[in-house]
Amino acid sequence: MDEPRIYLNGRFLPESSAGISLSDAGLVQGTTVAEQLRTFGGNLFHLRDHLARLEHSLDIVGVNPGLGWEQLAELALELVEHNHRLLAAGDDLGLSIFITPGEYPAYSTQSRTEPTVCLHTYPLPFRLWAGKYRSGQVLRTTEIRQVPPECWPPELKCRSRMHYYLADRLAGMAEPGARALMLDHEGWVTEASTANILLYRPEEGFVSPPASKVLQGISLAMTCELAGQLGISTAHRDLTVAEVASADEVLLTSTPLCLLPVSRLNGHPIGRGRPGELFGRLADAWSDSVGVDIVAQAEKFAQRR
Repeated sequence: MDEPRIYLNGRFLPESSAGISLSDAGLVQGTTVAEQLRTFGGNLFHLRDHLARLEHSLDIVGVNPGLGWEQLAELALELVEHNHRLLAAGDDLGLSIFITPGEYPAYSTQSRTEPTVCLHTYPLPFRLWAGKYRSGQVLRTTEIRQVPPECWPPELKCRSRMHYYLADRLAGMAEPGARALMLDHEGWVTEASTANILLYRPEEGFVSPPASKVLQGISLAMTCELAGQLGISTAHRDLTVAEVASADEVLLTSTPLCLLPVSRLNGHPIGRGRPGELFGRLADAWSDSVGVDIVAQAEKFAQRR
């Protein structure tokens, strides 16, 4: 029986036979640079933009993967072409690309090491967000703060995300199903765990935190572009929790789910406490742009995962 493949250190392998060294720095230190992509109708979304961001992250940490960006693109396309045909009609994949420095010297007997380079796909877990297109996502602030830029720059996309885990754990304890709204050490809003945030104020249009303070989300850029096509302006500035709480609408953007409405913050409703008109218009615009009804697809395949 055919099964999904992965790419690992120069070879395509059956997913079931893949393995990474226990002394890999990505496991020992969490030094893993990563990109998450998804397909629409089997086609990778903004592959070049994701690879450009990956290149910038690798430059920051000083890791050379030993592959050119054209090679990485070809590997991604070949892997997705093989694995997508194993899905049911209308379904789509997530693609993870992650790269580590390789063996961690203190745990390894190898005198020389090369970076670990892996590409693998997975069925998108639509069950995690399908219902929230209708009900909205709940957010909570917690005592856990965003990693300051003195630790690593916001534009570095990596898997060192213990702060997200802890913040989401506290948010879920305070209110089941809640995700964390991350603040910096001065109390300004930065992002939600693994998602950019946009809020709508009639006098300003859509507003998000300064680009210098957050990861430059590709889905955020897409949402802002679609908002412009709808005649809605976008801006970036420092935001307070109170401004998020009083916004007419609040949206989250990230690769798997595209965009998601926020219905409550810290137990209080955002707007009318349900997805608003602008979310609906932008969801339709997303669907038209990628050729897939993102809400209908998520609802169709949510029950199987």
